[in-house]
Amino acid sequence: MGNEMLLLLSGAASIAFVHTLLGPDHYLPFVAVGKARGWSVPKTGLVTLLCGLGHSVGSIVLGLIGVFAGRALADLVEIEAFRGDLAAWSLLAFGLVYFAWGMKKTVRGKKHTHWHTHADGTRHRHEHDHWTQHMHVHSSGEGAALQETKGLRALRMRIFAPWALFIVFVLGPCEPLIPLMMVPAAQGNIAGVMLTVAVFTAVTVLTMLVVVLLSSWGLRSVSFGGVEKYSHVIAGGTISLCAFGMLAFGL
Repeated sequence: MGNEMLLLLSGAASIAFVHTLLGPDHYLPFVAVGKARGWSVPKTGLVTLLCGLGHSVGSIVLGLIGVFAGRALADLVEIEAFRGDLAAWSLLAFGLVYFAWGMKKTVRGKKHTHWHTHADGTRHRHEHDHWTQHMHVHSSGEGAALQETKGLRALRMRIFAPWALFIVFVLGPCEPLIPLMMVPAAQGNIAGVMLTVAVFTAVTVLTMLVVVLLSSWGLRSVSFGGVEKYSHVIAGGTISLCAFGMLAFGL
């Protein structure tokens, strides 16, 4: 391996590290959603790993098309820019949906007291919230149906959150990767292209994993007291702010 190739690979590793670290959208959504949903550290790491790989695959495929089809670098960069905008708007939509769902869950979770008068004149009061719904002992069938509906809603959100993150990250480009790929491609060095891709992808995913796992591990034992009930709202707001940073400042 020549000195030029070693220089390119070290440059690819450095750029991947800095690019990932300076882009909070690469790790904050996983930390926020993982904390809000109570994911274990290994599960948070697995979701991050899959999203990180998906994040790189799109740019790799596009870059390889450019290498073998002879597409101009300017055209590929333009496509990557479009993908970047699409990913940012998708992340913003996901963040706002998650924020709204978190607000709804928080409001419905607030407990309050009601008085009820039965047919025999007996009065009683009870404390309940509008998330779990009030169930009387004489309406267990209705109560079971409401509990089932609540369970389905929770299941949909459990499935929606990781898949939404994965889709957003597949859409998101690794902007510096394609220009790096084109350097060995211009010399007809296909092995060099593959090595550059491997190094850039490995460093990107590893940086994401390290930041997410350390942050998740640190937050695991932290209790936020009364703020805990707003965890989904905070997660949605964090994701929305990351997306806004991408759109406004190109992070």
